[in-house]
Amino acid sequence: MNDMFESHPTLRPIPQQRVIAKMDEYMARRDYAGAERHLLYWLEEARAGRDQRGMLMVLGELVGHYRKTGERDKAMARADEALKLVDAMDFGGTISAATTFVNVATMLSAFGEDARALALFERARPIYEQSAATRPELLGGLYNNMALACASMGRYDEADALYDRAMDAMAKAPNGALEQAITCLNRANLVEARDGMEAGEAAIFALVEQAGDLLHGPGLPHDGYYAFVCEKCAPTFDYYGFFADAAALREEAERIYAKGT
Repeated sequence: MNDMFESHPTLRPIPQQRVIAKMDEYMARRDYAGAERHLLYWLEEARAGRDQRGMLMVLGELVGHYRKTGERDKAMARADEALKLVDAMDFGGTISAATTFVNVATMLSAFGEDARALALFERARPIYEQSAATRPELLGGLYNNMALACASMGRYDEADALYDRAMDAMAKAPNGALEQAITCLNRANLVEARDGMEAGEAAIFALVEQAGDLLHGPGLPHDGYYAFVCEKCAPTFDYYGFFADAAALREEAERIYAKGT
């Protein structure tokens, strides 16, 4: 056979937007097993189609999925695979690489690996900050999650400044009020850790009330992500004695999940 006719596997990109849209449907039903099967299927499709960009996207989704379900070992394994793929693709200075760093760092922080998380956040930060293509919600997510890691390590001033940046970034993002509410609650936890409950009570309660106002703001789509945020925020409302608000958030989340929107 003539070498010039030697066949090579053809690149077959996966439909990333469709993969994400279907993932949202699974999460709106709280079908975590279905979501995992969906992502693993498309990971293999991307691998078979030699679609490295698709693989990186799905690996990032898997890292986030396993973080939410508390499956540390699976999350760590997929994170390691994603970071190796970034290096193999020579993607180090791209938005895709920064997003991978943030996804992995957020997972590491959730599992108590704050020092490792901060190193990755620091890799992502200049890429996001220096690129005109960075969407505000990406910046807001970086600052908020980086602040969480700083606060966990007792670096309260750094965390406070990052929360300011997160609030500013999310003010420019579509439906950014949801992320702002999460930031307010994170900030309430920071105040308690730094100042103590008695000294920080007024500031803490003001932040919790602000979070409630943001969650009930006009124009927010009451979809699966809204339900997820409600569930995520409700325990903090309970913790600070806002029991009726917590109950209302859980009730709204259940209503949304029951509809499967």
